Amino acid sequence: MKLQIVLEPSDEGGYTAIVPALPGCISEGDTRNEAIANIQEAVVLYLEPVEDDKNFASEAEYMDIAL
Repeated sequence: MKLQIVLEPSDEGGYTAIVPALPGCISEGDTRNEAIANIQEAVVLYLEPVEDDKNFASEAEYMDIAL
């Protein structure tokens, strides 16, 4: 999966990384590379299913879709 990020210098120093397609998925780093590594980790955590999300009705239908 490919996602576009916005990487911008922070006023306090370092960089802020934002994923526009994932509301609230924001991270920071002291360097560009650190900010990119941190936002990659944030995306993984953002997309990780929450334990409560696994409690669906017995008639729920599961499907895979391509992005």
